[in-house]
Amino acid sequence: MKRHERMNALLELLGDRGRMDVEEAATVLEVSAATMRRDMDALAEQQLLKRTRGGAVLSSIAYDLPIRYKRGHHAEQKQAVAETAAGMVGRGDVVGLSGGTTTTEIARALAVRPEFAEPGPGPHLTIVTNSLNIAYELAVRPQIKIVLTGGVAHARSFELSGPFSESVLRQLTLDIAFIGVNGIDPRWGATVHDEAEATTNRLMAERAARAVVVADSSKLGLRCFARVGDADVFGTFVTDDGVDEASRREFTDAGLRVVTAQVADSDG
Repeated sequence: MKRHERMNALLELLGDRGRMDVEEAATVLEVSAATMRRDMDALAEQQLLKRTRGGAVLSSIAYDLPIRYKRGHHAEQKQAVAETAAGMVGRGDVVGLSGGTTTTEIARALAVRPEFAEPGPGPHLTIVTNSLNIAYELAVRPQIKIVLTGGVAHARSFELSGPFSESVLRQLTLDIAFIGVNGIDPRWGATVHDEAEATTNRLMAERAARAVVVADSSKLGLRCFARVGDADVFGTFVTDDGVDEASRREFTDAGLRVVTAQVADSDG
C-alpha cells in the first residue's frame, strides 16, 4: 500500500472509530509503529487529525473527511455498488444523489451511460444533488440537467445542508434517490456523522418514489452519530458481495430489500 493510500485508509478508520492508538492502526494497516507515527504526524500538520498520547483522534474541524482523502479506500466495492445502483435508473428519470464517495461513483457511472449522452432535445436525465463535487463533475454533460440544492457548504464533505437545501427539496419530486451513509446496522438503520446532513439526506429520500441506501460492506454494523432512517425511509439497500448471509437476513427481516453487487476479481 502506497503512503497516500495508507493515509487515506487511516483517515477513514478514524472517521468510523473516532480515535485509534498507534499500535492498533499499525496492525490494521500492516505497517510498523514508527511508520504509523510518521503518518499521523503528517496528517496532524494538515489539521486532519489531532495527535494524542500514543495515538490520534479525528480533528474537530474534520467532522467528516474530504472526498479527496477517501476515494481510494474500498474503491472496487464502491464501484461495484455504483454500477448496480446506476442500472436502476432509466432514461428521463429524476435522480437524487446525496454527497459521498459511493454516490460520486454512481454519478460517474450514469455520466458514461450511452443513452444519457445521445444528442437530442431536452435532458435525458435530471440529477438533483446537494453535493458540490457531483454537480461540478456532471455540469459539463449537456444532456444531463443538474439541480443543485442551496444550503450551507460542509467544510469537509462538500455537501450542502440546512434550511435552504431543505426548502428546495420540499418543492421537488424524484423518481429515485441514492443516499450514501457512514454506517448501516439492522437495528439502528442508516447513520451519518452530522445531524444536518442526516436531515437533508432523509428529506431527499422522502421526496423520491424509490429511496435506495448505498454503502459498501465495510459500513455494515457501524453506528454513527445521526440517524437517517431504515425501512421507514428506504425500500432497498445496495451493498457489495462482502455482506454475509446472516447480515443479509437481518436487513431483510428489518424490511429492506438487499441487492448485492458482485465485485470484479482484481486478478482476473
